[in-house]
Amino acid sequence: MTSLRSVLRWSAGLMALVLLVPSGQMMGQGSTKWISVGSLRNWFSEFGCEIEEGRSTGANQQDGLQWPAQYVNQDCQAAKGFWIGTTNWNDGTRVLPIAVVHVGPRVTGQDEFFPLEFKLYPKFARPRIFVDGLPTFQTVEETEDPNPSLKADRVLYTKVNTAIGVTVQRYVYAFSEQYHDNYHIYEFIFTNTGDADGDTTTIEFPNQTLSGVYFFWQYRYSACAEIRYCVNNSAGWGINTMNDARGYPPDLANSLIPASENDVRAQFAWHGYHNQANKPTAGTYPNAATYDNIGAPIWNPSASATYNIDPADTNWRLGAPQFMGTVSIYADQSPTNKVNDLTQPSTTDYVASDEPITQNNSLFNSAKMQLEYARMSLGHAPRHAWLVQGDGAFDQQTVMANIGDGAPGGWSTATGYGPYTLGPGQSVKIVYAEGVNGLSREECISVGLKYKLGTIDTKTKNDSVLLGRDRLLETFRRAEANYNSGFNIPEAPYPPTEFDVNSGGNKIALSWTPSPNETANNFVGYRVYRAESKYDSTYHLLYQCGGPAPTDPKAIYSPSVNYAYDDTSAIRGRDYYYHIVSFSSPLPADPTTHTPGGVLESSTFYTQTYDPANLKRPAGTSPDAIRIVPNPYIASGTYGVSVFSSERPDRIAFFDIPGDCSIKIYTELGELIYEIDHTNGTGDDYWNSVTSSNQVVASGIYLVVITARADQNDPVTGEVQFKAGQTIIKKLVIIR
Repeated sequence: MTSLRSVLRWSAGLMALVLLVPSGQMMGQGSTKWISVGSLRNWFSEFGCEIEEGRSTGANQQDGLQWPAQYVNQDCQAAKGFWIGTTNWNDGTRVLPIAVVHVGPRVTGQDEFFPLEFKLYPKFARPRIFVDGLPTFQTVEETEDPNPSLKADRVLYTKVNTAIGVTVQRYVYAFSEQYHDNYHIYEFIFTNTGDADGDTTTIEFPNQTLSGVYFFWQYRYSACAEIRYCVNNSAGWGINTMNDARGYPPDLANSLIPASENDVRAQFAWHGYHNQANKPTAGTYPNAATYDNIGAPIWNPSASATYNIDPADTNWRLGAPQFMGTVSIYADQSPTNKVNDLTQPSTTDYVASDEPITQNNSLFNSAKMQLEYARMSLGHAPRHAWLVQGDGAFDQQTVMANIGDGAPGGWSTATGYGPYTLGPGQSVKIVYAEGVNGLSREECISVGLKYKLGTIDTKTKNDSVLLGRDRLLETFRRAEANYNSGFNIPEAPYPPTEFDVNSGGNKIALSWTPSPNETANNFVGYRVYRAESKYDSTYHLLYQCGGPAPTDPKAIYSPSVNYAYDDTSAIRGRDYYYHIVSFSSPLPADPTTHTPGGVLESSTFYTQTYDPANLKRPAGTSPDAIRIVPNPYIASGTYGVSVFSSERPDRIAFFDIPGDCSIKIYTELGELIYEIDHTNGTGDDYWNSVTSSNQVVASGIYLVVITARADQNDPVTGEVQFKAGQTIIKKLVIIR
């Protein structure tokens, strides 16, 4: 992102950004696209399923299904698989008793799945966001032209043919409204077209009826990427993932599951117990957590943990609060009976993630396809989580989830719909939603700190984590209600079409352009939120215009709607990040869609900035005024932490420098170790105490050589302040 900002200028238009960041032409699985309008963010493949390491060879195993997406490394998706099986299939030369086509979890789908269309449609154009004149972004959504008639904020469309003649159309619906932004609804239409390759001009199997058809998905979840090396590397592939379900026969018969939880047909997973001392299988898991890791408390990030965790993160928060899974919403009873079949899915199973059936799958392996089909049509298996912890006391789990010597990689959830008979031209529709929920970041900090300090015990900590299960079930209810209502959830007001953040000498200036639909959806005003030090941190209300006065006493309030605000409360030397939302008047609860009452806000993710804005000084006025702060810099002191925040503990400032100059830092022996190109016309710049090769500098005396590149005169008096080529040398002492 940073490197892109250094070369982008908006004058080149958004096309420049698209050219620099193509639509996901990766080595792994063809084209990919991102949906990133809500708190749940994920990538999608043109093949119709997102496989292990599908975006590139050698990618992190946990990739996608990010929640809460405001923070980095929240990926909970390790792999997915999608298979279609049929019986007595005639390939033109022979009849196979079983035929199965595959995409994932470890095969790309090539030669069995043939992408035809792959598009992402927005309801309205994404707002343009600038920091100091440059576009700021985290992921790029490549979309078609806006379609105001859409009820969802994003609709992804994938169309593929398969080698057995079934054409798959997938619609993914995503929403930015705050009570419905943590799930995606998948609508599949499967049609027996007989078209078995990517050439749509010829129909390979025009008259073949497909019998015993099953549609089968696998989900390998692992929460979450941030804590993989903090707990143990094996947590990254889901060795300790617990899998459970609600609403199917094994669950209905379990008296320990409340009837109120069986109102949805859902399967879900969470970060379960992981401890080397209690491993049930052969092998070792070095560096496994020595404390109870349910929820993954971040106590002592190791050196390897810095891969995903900032070493400065010492608040002992819970790092894996996520519960994630799928809920079945609709399945045709048959191609000719378009009513919801509540007996579907007919298979709910748990597959050992590394067993042979999950890899090297092929339409040309008849023996293996029979094993696959048997798994797809298995029926409802006992629940994995209850096999691990038979009494359901998951807050007191002491046995690792990888039960059985066949599961060194943990277990995945599996769901199968069928059997169906599809005559030529016939189709069936299947709808499900995938969502994530759990404790908020603030709750994770509060609970984690209490656990570290010993004010709550392990069971109490785990009970807090397990609240995520109830929240996920409510997410599933909302997804189901949303779909059944025809996507008629209450809508938040439209966000501004442009948001500009500009650093200044005595303020950070914010301005925005209203949407043409500004007054729609009960709009009453705007709220500006601000975070300090990192973009993936907690945002606080800074300014509100319109609507009633906010309850936050620290927020600045204007009763009239404005389109600009100057942040004069920023502190020099610190980084600030912003987002602006439109908000509504209070609305009544909508029980039809399980939407609570209250104020609705446009999504944070439409306008969030990902590059820092700072308070800048005017350019320096004389060589004598130039200062280095702190000097001496004492690494064990608190100056850097207290002035520049804990996220910049090694930051050293150069104040009152020329507006256009170079800053070169030399060792006492004259070795150049770092150079700053200062061109923004201000009097401030900073150095994070590292060399040009990103090595932390040692204790010693350093020479700072500041050279003006242009004449600088007082704009009022014309008095010379700096001359081009003028050099100022300062000494800097660093003590570690």
